[in-house]
Amino acid sequence: MSSVTPIISLEDLTVRYGDDARSVWALRGVSLDISAGEFVSITGPSGSGKTTLLNAIAGLEIPTSGDVVVDGHSLRALSESALARMRRTTVGYVFQFFGLLPMLDARDNVAVPLRAEGLGRSEIEDRVGRALAAVGMSQRARHYPDELSGGEMQRVAIARVLATEARILLADEPTGNLDRARGEDVLELLRSTCRDHGRTVVLVTHDLLAAAHADRIITLRDGQIENDVRAGESTENVVELPTRPRQPIDDE
Repeated sequence: MSSVTPIISLEDLTVRYGDDARSVWALRGVSLDISAGEFVSITGPSGSGKTTLLNAIAGLEIPTSGDVVVDGHSLRALSESALARMRRTTVGYVFQFFGLLPMLDARDNVAVPLRAEGLGRSEIEDRVGRALAAVGMSQRARHYPDELSGGEMQRVAIARVLATEARILLADEPTGNLDRARGEDVLELLRSTCRDHGRTVVLVTHDLLAAAHADRIITLRDGQIENDVRAGESTENVVELPTRPRQPIDDE
């Protein structure tokens, strides 16, 4: 067993919605360690707990039992203000639907979390400039979301996370609204954040072709880990999983 302390650790994590006969177990006793600099994909059918797991890592989901430890801190022990700061500085979240503010151009969208953190103007300008350059969007910095393609909006969303210098990047179906070519560009960008900057990336996707970009593929089914395969290992047990009927409370 490695002596290196994981940057993310899930300890017997359980999330249950409701407390009657119609309750839904989104996660069932999941234990998982992720090392700094790893690119991990979480895959599985709708309702398997993928997004719930990602939200738990971000401190957006309160576990029914178990714990989440991020960068050495138990999330159960953090106040709401401390969790909010963690999401601005340590954990960045990239959403499927981009999450850009329509009244702000690309540059100002990237600057939002930096202003919330109270950084000075010159540092904000420097970070924003470097982040947009890293995703190839410097020439589109003054454009608004409705003037950008889907792939460009996702790049701005990733730049917003990069600008925070967060050590962990969570991405929930970031290619779900993109065509294959633009999706491949975004996945390679995520890959490069690990390779070139040492960031940890956790990617949720139902697409096994997207998942294959990761160092490690974890498959969830019914809220439990079914497979955990590293790059170079046999993938014979990693198969396309059928979707199951929608539950009262689902996890897309």
